[in-house]
Amino acid sequence: MITHRQLFLQHVAQTSNAPLLLEIERAKGIFLYDTSGKPYIDLISGISVSNLGHCHPKVVKAVRQQAAKFMHLMVYGEYVFSPQVALASLLTQHLPPQLNNVYFVNSGAEATEGALKLAKRYTGRTQMVSFQNAYHGSTHGALSMMSSEFFKRNYRPLLPDVQHLRYNCTDDLQHITSQTACVLVEPVQAEAGVLAPQPGFMEALRQRCTETGALLILDEIQTGYGRTGTLFAFEQLNIIPDVLLLAKGMGGGMPLGAFIAPQHIMTTLSNNPVLGHITTFGGHPVSCAASLATLQILLQKPYVKEVKQKEHLFKQYLKHPAIQEVRSFGLMIAVVFDNFTITKKVIDACIANGIVTDWFLFADNCLRIAPPLIITPKQIKTACQLIVKSIKTATQG
Repeated sequence: MITHRQLFLQHVAQTSNAPLLLEIERAKGIFLYDTSGKPYIDLISGISVSNLGHCHPKVVKAVRQQAAKFMHLMVYGEYVFSPQVALASLLTQHLPPQLNNVYFVNSGAEATEGALKLAKRYTGRTQMVSFQNAYHGSTHGALSMMSSEFFKRNYRPLLPDVQHLRYNCTDDLQHITSQTACVLVEPVQAEAGVLAPQPGFMEALRQRCTETGALLILDEIQTGYGRTGTLFAFEQLNIIPDVLLLAKGMGGGMPLGAFIAPQHIMTTLSNNPVLGHITTFGGHPVSCAASLATLQILLQKPYVKEVKQKEHLFKQYLKHPAIQEVRSFGLMIAVVFDNFTITKKVIDACIANGIVTDWFLFADNCLRIAPPLIITPKQIKTACQLIVKSIKTATQG
């Protein structure tokens, strides 16, 4: 009899030649369980998605209740429905007053695409700026904003008039001019291996965008919904973006993203042409219900406030001679090794020891740790002990 693994390899599109092939049957809290019942501590949260862990009962309840009422409607059109309106209202209550208009989409890449279109439409300009080693998605527009030729070279032609500046280099900000429609930036460069902004860099970037009239688009797709120790990372950086991108942890495990901007900017998508940006499933009622429940829990419970303490515990416990550095910004953590060979051996040993980790697109010598925010101090200690054990196994001989 043909196995699920064989069917997976035959009929499910592969994104690499070496999939992990973990057969996960269920998930609960911080744990994944394979078909034999073996538990794995999930230290990547589906890449910063499952901030409340897997199958949080209140999120599951919200999904079930909404699915029983209705699922798909025409999400952008003549219908007004509660989950979408309630989520937009609660989100904007916890954002600066000018970020008052939410456009829901399906994913982070779509949030990027919508924001780039919005910037070009609002400013009437074409030039766009991003930063080296940034990642904003894999669609054509998002890919254009990536600097890595390794990922871009086989998909050209891409969007023209894009510049890639050096992150944390204030001298490069002079390349932002009155011809620039927007600057797209992560508050913390995730796929570069958790690179935080140096003091003053984000403030200088905000000032330069204001001077030139370029829209500052802040990609909080990985950092949003509490991952860095505040609901949004920009709260720690003394800036307010013109456009905010959210996804990943926003949906509570359901597919959802958004770009958020002042209403007077967002309304430009409604005319010349009408329907300047549309989506079939963005703001799906079930996804919005899951997101609303997730946000309510994050606002009611202490998980976000506990992030910095938990970050400190990871850095305290992750000690081994093979570790060159532990970089972090909240519960976004990069454990730095000498090279990818060591990192891959550690990842494989972690899997054997019941720990799911990963590496980074532009820093493959780093081990990714981004656990659910609900992880407890005791679970952190256990996870770190297993990681150190895995490092010992990977570096023997």
